[in-house]
Amino acid sequence: MKSLLGNKSLMADLSLLIVTIIWGSGFVATKNALDTVSPFSIMTLRFTLACILMCLIFFKHIIKINKSDIKAGCIIGFFLFMGFATQTVGLQYTTAGKQAFLTGTNVVMVPFIYWGVSGKRPDIYNLISAFLCLLGIFLLTFDGTLNINLGDILTLICALFFACHVVSVGYFAEKHDPIILTSLQFLVAAILSLISMFIFEGAPGSLSKNGIIPVLYLAIFSTLIAFLIQNVAQKYTTSTHTAIILSLEAVFGSILSSLLLGESFTYKMLIGCTIILIAIITAETKLEFLKVNKEKLSSKKELPEELEA
Repeated sequence: MKSLLGNKSLMADLSLLIVTIIWGSGFVATKNALDTVSPFSIMTLRFTLACILMCLIFFKHIIKINKSDIKAGCIIGFFLFMGFATQTVGLQYTTAGKQAFLTGTNVVMVPFIYWGVSGKRPDIYNLISAFLCLLGIFLLTFDGTLNINLGDILTLICALFFACHVVSVGYFAEKHDPIILTSLQFLVAAILSLISMFIFEGAPGSLSKNGIIPVLYLAIFSTLIAFLIQNVAQKYTTSTHTAIILSLEAVFGSILSSLLLGESFTYKMLIGCTIILIAIITAETKLEFLKVNKEKLSSKKELPEELEA
């Protein structure tokens, strides 16, 4: 039984790793889409298309929806919309690589939000990680003045909403069908995006050829496939475990942004990214891998003495 659960947990982790690669490439796709499509138009298209595809593919699951599912889906969908709204708008004012790392700070936020939900107090590792994260953010965003650009501020807000999304998915995934939850959160995000589009941007214009491919990629891969995998995988792993794996999105996002968009980092920004990555790893691994290495070294030192005896 334990072996079976372990295999499911491993498969969940590998599945979430695939999600991080898809989301990392999503920063590049969004940046390209923003050249010809407005932020809320992108969100409306990606979530509407993803929702329609979910309903067509998983119709038999979705007809089993109940009031409890709707409540859970609305909560998750709200956090999803707010996360992507602040992220997509913010990407107009900052680089894709920088945003990838700033979005990754949601991992440090997860334990503190989980504290408010479950009453489980963050440990010393979480506190150290929070301090390191703040230091990393300062180095990553500091431009010689005390001002942080609008894109960086919106991205940090988006990280908070994504942290809430991770916790809420983990909370509801155990008792609800992940396919129904995925469909509902897409529907809620699509409706809120459509309303926001008409309020802030007006009626949408025609979609250019240059905008079609990145929007389709965002809808099918970064939205439909990635979130479906996440919601299913979180049934077999914890919210904090999910957060550490998803934090690799920042690494893939930065690498792909550099390769595909030609973005470059200064040494100061590179140091800031490194510190943020250390903060993320510290928060979620509790540095257990160091303890294991110490135990192995101590056992090797004791071995000759035992042989002599």
